[in-house]
Amino acid sequence: MKQQVHFVTLATADLDATRAFYGSLGWTSTVDVEGEIVFFQAASGLLLGFFDATKFDQDLGSTSDTSTISGVTLSHNVDSPAAVEELVDAMREAGGTVVKEPQPGAFGGIYHAHVQDPNGVIWEIGHNPHWSIDEDGTVRLG
Repeated sequence: MKQQVHFVTLATADLDATRAFYGSLGWTSTVDVEGEIVFFQAASGLLLGFFDATKFDQDLGSTSDTSTISGVTLSHNVDSPAAVEELVDAMREAGGTVVKEPQPGAFGGIYHAHVQDPNGVIWEIGHNPHWSIDEDGTVRLG
């Protein structure tokens, strides 16, 4: 198996809230099936999907409730501490809940914050001067 991921799909209890939140942040959907699923191009070669939780469970053939997300963060790295603060403010205005205000992190020299979207997805918005992302999307650590 090649070491790559093309889709990350999360169950969501409120698809409309998801559309409103990410849309107000300027994200444009690549596929949007009303009442079912919405996909956003998150990076080169990577789609982030939000699947209605009831249909998500049906697709899994599961009787479990997967409408909550736990123990996962999605991270968005920006160019400066000021950019962390600006994006956190925009996410708050879009309906996100700030879980951790922008501040220096305890690990690795990062300046970061955590924001929860309307469905419980926690985003880490961070700046680490030792990390970079190349034009082709390759992440360089250290």
